[in-house]
Amino acid sequence: MSVEAPLRVLIVEDQTLMRQGLKTILDLEPGLAVAGEAADGEAGVRLALSLRPDVVLMDVQMPKLNGVLATAELVRQWPAAKVIILTTFDRDDYVFQGVRAGALGYLLKDAPAERLIETIRRVHAGEVFIQPEIASRALREMVRPAEHALEPLSDREREVLVLLAQGASNKEIAERLVITEGTVKNHVSNILGKLRAENRTEAAAIARQRGLV
Repeated sequence: MSVEAPLRVLIVEDQTLMRQGLKTILDLEPGLAVAGEAADGEAGVRLALSLRPDVVLMDVQMPKLNGVLATAELVRQWPAAKVIILTTFDRDDYVFQGVRAGALGYLLKDAPAERLIETIRRVHAGEVFIQPEIASRALREMVRPAEHALEPLSDREREVLVLLAQGASNKEIAERLVITEGTVKNHVSNILGKLRAENRTEAAAIARQRGLV
């Protein structure tokens, strides 16, 4: 009689205690196994692409790349990825952005362990599962007209964004576009503001998610 392989779960969470707590819960549950751990969004994407776990538990607030953008980047490179977003926040925009990014599950961190396990199994089975307490809020947000559309980029800002997304420095961008580094800095600042990004990495991820590069 063959033994069914356990579901492999990757934990992407920057808080050590929370990450260890999740690992303990999963290790104690029959049929589940922790495939790996990452402490930031960029590392989480790399590890998920390398390990190809059955399910990814993804925190929202993380350094380098937040959970929503990390989910979008992961799903872009691996469309079969099954991501559950975990957060302490139940803000409508997080729920909406998470679903739009390709997450199949959404749970608050104070959910009981039983619900976490249930969500992992349901998402692995192909279901979309949003914690009932916040599901209606997500649905309301999804049918609401786009009230916060991003300000469009100028042609020059798009050129800078393309090079920025390729990893070019301000000096390299200036040389390629035959403009000063000061002008490049101004364009990058405008780009971050228009894309509502905290840094260049996040701007590049948003650009890829929205098909700007």
